[in-house]
Amino acid sequence: MKKCLGKVPGLAVILVGQRRDSLTYVHNKIIACEEVGMKSVVTELPTDCADADVQNAVMRFNKDPSIHGILVQLPLPQHLDEEKILDALCLEKDVDGFHPLNMGNLALRGREPLFTPCTPKACIELLIRSGVQIMGKKAARHHATVTIVHAFTENPEQITSEADIVVSAAGVPSLVRGNWIKSGATVIDVGTSPVEDPSCEDGYRLVGDVCFEEVIKVASVITPVPGGVGPMTVTMLLVNTLDSAKRMLNFT
Repeated sequence: MKKCLGKVPGLAVILVGQRRDSLTYVHNKIIACEEVGMKSVVTELPTDCADADVQNAVMRFNKDPSIHGILVQLPLPQHLDEEKILDALCLEKDVDGFHPLNMGNLALRGREPLFTPCTPKACIELLIRSGVQIMGKKAARHHATVTIVHAFTENPEQITSEADIVVSAAGVPSLVRGNWIKSGATVIDVGTSPVEDPSCEDGYRLVGDVCFEEVIKVASVITPVPGGVGPMTVTMLLVNTLDSAKRMLNFT
């Protein structure tokens, strides 16, 4: 693209506040952009900023032709109206895939969204590239039988132990134990939680939802935290940004 058009894909990130995990994610995204030759811009806003401040930042990037993807780093501080802010995003630049029209097209059979949200896209890509058969299994989209376990589900252990593919994104450290998993199942751990650890440079370490030491003895494959879904999610963000740039610049 750079060689043919003299242009590169551009990603804009809006970061509100100083959450440690958000700062880490944004840092990783900027490094990834640099590695592949993409343009990246970060707008940082204080924790106590108003909805209008975030919306104005979004609108500026909506109008900027050098930006092909806009990401509002979530979660936002509680006083901000997340729905209103995400609605301000230009659909064609919503590389996180959170725009209501994107989500609707994703949910409706036969429709194709402009973008698939980066984390689930990363999970599917990991499954496909690892040769895991999805169709017909008890699990995600791709013609699988989907069961959702949430905070009010009774007997979550029993339901989870019947699954061929388990994707956990609860944000609860070591929630999923070895006896929750069927022998030979595929386990994707999306959860990331900071746990205090004085031996680490930052005073904390990231852990997943899955009790890795127990589950690795039962599962056929499992993703680690950190280093599993996280880097793949960043990669899918870059893929979505590239796809957006190709569309906008009519580059094939």
